[in-house]
Amino acid sequence: MKIKKIIWQLRRDFTAVYVCEHCAVEETSDGYDDYNFHHNVIPKMICKTCEKSAGEDYVPRDTKYEAHQVV
Repeated sequence: MKIKKIIWQLRRDFTAVYVCEHCAVEETSDGYDDYNFHHNVIPKMICKTCEKSAGEDYVPRDTKYEAHQVV
């Protein structure tokens, strides 16, 4: 899964539309805008339709705020 569009964000919490790279199904879910979520959690998300996770070519997004910033 990868983020298609962030539809709501407050500080580091957000809600996004995720899209599967394999079958293009979309789902909406919450997330947290930090390094761990973008580099470890999203690539391991399993698509509910095709039951696959991100491939080796997954490129994580940058966070909106730097890790040291307090928001």
